[in-house]
Amino acid sequence: MGGDFGPRVTVPAALQALALNPSLYLLLVGQTEAITPLLINADPSLLPRLEIIHSDDVIANDAKPSQAIRNSRSTSMREALDLVKNGQAGACVSAGNTGALMGLSKMMLKPLPGIERPALASALPNQQQGRTLVLDLGANVECDSNMLVQFAIMGSVMAEEVLEIPQPRVALLNIGEEENKGLDNIREASAILKETLAINYIGYLEGNDLLTGKTDVLVCDGFVGNVTLKTLEGVIRMFLLLLKTPNGEKKRAWWLRLLGRWLQKKFAKRFGHLNPDQYNGACLLGLRGIVIKSHGSANQNAFAVAIEQAVQAVRRQVPTRIASRLEAVLPKSD
Repeated sequence: MGGDFGPRVTVPAALQALALNPSLYLLLVGQTEAITPLLINADPSLLPRLEIIHSDDVIANDAKPSQAIRNSRSTSMREALDLVKNGQAGACVSAGNTGALMGLSKMMLKPLPGIERPALASALPNQQQGRTLVLDLGANVECDSNMLVQFAIMGSVMAEEVLEIPQPRVALLNIGEEENKGLDNIREASAILKETLAINYIGYLEGNDLLTGKTDVLVCDGFVGNVTLKTLEGVIRMFLLLLKTPNGEKKRAWWLRLLGRWLQKKFAKRFGHLNPDQYNGACLLGLRGIVIKSHGSANQNAFAVAIEQAVQAVRRQVPTRIASRLEAVLPKSD
């Protein structure tokens, strides 16, 4: 029910995900009267793998997290998390209120031992044809040094266990690479990570290195991470939009039109993987269950990608793998 478009996007995306994955079973949690009409023209063969779980209320996108959590008992978000908590679902995917999702997830699913607060993490494509895991992307606006260290450990574990990167390089996002740059919490986190032998810490990186592939894990607080991600996505969307056919193309010479279309296809093939829709869905790391946060503005394809992220997290047992590694790593980090 959440996000900018609600069931108009999430229901078609659910059907798309079911069509692509024969082993997937989905529970659509929300207001039945809003969901049912969108299933009228659905492929009948998909419907046996889809169930509607009715909920009366919805947490508004602009609701204050504290107020939303207090009044969450009959909302779709809380009921979806309840399904995960009770083992009736392997993961929860939501495009709703980030603060409420963070707070409810922490309250109901509980953080892993040694983790103060979960962090939103997403793997972004880089120039080396690989992926860079970035966290936190908006779950924690303010972070002390200990939280940044915990993010670094969780990110390192996920990069190694899920992205299958041996000895992943970990860096802190900063305003310079010099030792004396940055806020106190960043410098303090850096000093701790240097002494943490289980982490392959490489120091500071600046924002222009986000997509270069210089690191496998990039750590920052949620305020910086969210602004960085939204700025990056805005630039990429503008770039991809410029590749599309201009409105005045019919007035151009035929050979220029052919050349333009050829270049458009070449650039789309070369840079299409940078489309933000292809990496929608951030995993809320550090919980005992799996929660995927989709962009509120996600379209159908993007939300289907977030569902696939949840499928992969379930298959790879992300919380279990992170918990087993944290038990060995965290005592050495303090």
